[in-house]
Amino acid sequence: MARRRSAQKREILPDPKYKDKLVAKFINNLTYDGKKSLAERIFYDSMELMSAKAKEDPLAMFKKAVENAKPVLEVKSRRVGGATYQVPVEVRSERKQALAIRWLISSARSRTERTMVEKLANELIDAANKRGAAIKKKEDVHRMAEANKAFAHYRW
Repeated sequence: MARRRSAQKREILPDPKYKDKLVAKFINNLTYDGKKSLAERIFYDSMELMSAKAKEDPLAMFKKAVENAKPVLEVKSRRVGGATYQVPVEVRSERKQALAIRWLISSARSRTERTMVEKLANELIDAANKRGAAIKKKEDVHRMAEANKAFAHYRW
């Protein structure tokens, strides 16, 4: 961590199609090797595919998917007298969002469908319906925090 002062948060511009900052942040995370236009095309095509498959508003489904993937607790390593404890801590709201986006994208990339558009659309549909790899990851993190509740008094 920085010893002098914390870094300034940059203001993110909303995306051109939905005028939403969460969508813009998701597209920025989806961007690979600086190819943002490709990431935008993948995201918007997957939103169209979602609306065709689920017959619902894709933006609402996307927001629900991100909301469902947000963790409440996580564990952080804390070293006390030669032993390392996994201490459960609450997650800040910015980190919740960042983790949810990261888990959704990584679990979409690891799916077996043919194109990234299909992978992303299906992962977002699954997450909106509270299933899928990103939701499993969230539940695993919660289970780990629950199992280490005994070390909560080591919080700093």
